Amino acid sequence: MRAVATGLACLTISASAAFAEADDDKTAKPAIPNIYLDLRTIYAMVPAGTLGLGFGNTSVSSAIQALALRGGATLPNGLPAAKSIAVDLPLTVDVSDRVSLYGGVSGSTIDVGGGWSSFDITSWNIGVQADLYQQNGGKIPTITLQSTLTQSVPNEQGMTNSFNNILEFDYALDEDETRGWLAGIQYTTTAIASPFASIRPNTILYAGGYYQWPSNWKFTGRLGMQSFGGAQFAGRALAESFTHPVLRLDLDRMDDNDNRLFGITAQIAWTPKASYQLTLRTPLYAVRN
Repeated sequence: MRAVATGLACLTISASAAFAEADDDKTAKPAIPNIYLDLRTIYAMVPAGTLGLGFGNTSVSSAIQALALRGGATLPNGLPAAKSIAVDLPLTVDVSDRVSLYGGVSGSTIDVGGGWSSFDITSWNIGVQADLYQQNGGKIPTITLQSTLTQSVPNEQGMTNSFNNILEFDYALDEDETRGWLAGIQYTTTAIASPFASIRPNTILYAGGYYQWPSNWKFTGRLGMQSFGGAQFAGRALAESFTHPVLRLDLDRMDDNDNRLFGITAQIAWTPKASYQLTLRTPLYAVRN
């Protein structure tokens, strides 16, 4: 935690220094970062015997992990099939066109066959997304790193800490970067505050592409292979290991400066049975450049 906080502070200071040095003209107006709540509403259907896995890092996975670990002793047949509605509220600051910082809370409600639970705060997260290299018309693709630390709530026996890292390569096929190819890797590790439980790492290797129309609607598709090491509680398997495909499709409405105005994401992950996830993104801007 201290290492992540220190890293974010350094990135913020570096970004501020970059703004100060970018323009020596004293009459120029200073750049103001985008500031917004990146509101995400998620509906997920997860089959029995697995966790809410796939692209990204949302409260769905944290909520089902909490169900598994706190209720593990009372689930003789393993994890039941579950439906979940979750809301992620990360406050996001685009400190430059290369670096974004974010942090916030997530809440969810779950139905495992006996009706919906009460809606509770289930996790908080903090993270950074940074372009390590930008293509800018060259031959080397843009390289982006996104790292997110998520901790389940409340802070008690069985709580989880997840660290999710995504390294993505974006090769644009035109100068305006309205179409191109994607490739990347996502790696997630989870630590559990319990000597009786463990969740092994989850890895996704994927490729895809995107196209943005003149109307500023943008479509992105990613297809990958997901490999999960399994989860155990008290020496028995709560979720088996697997290696199966995962598909994610995004449709976004952008403005002329590539700020997202609205987005919808559909995901199918075979875990090994199919799980489904639908996400609505409705950013609430305090400042939008």
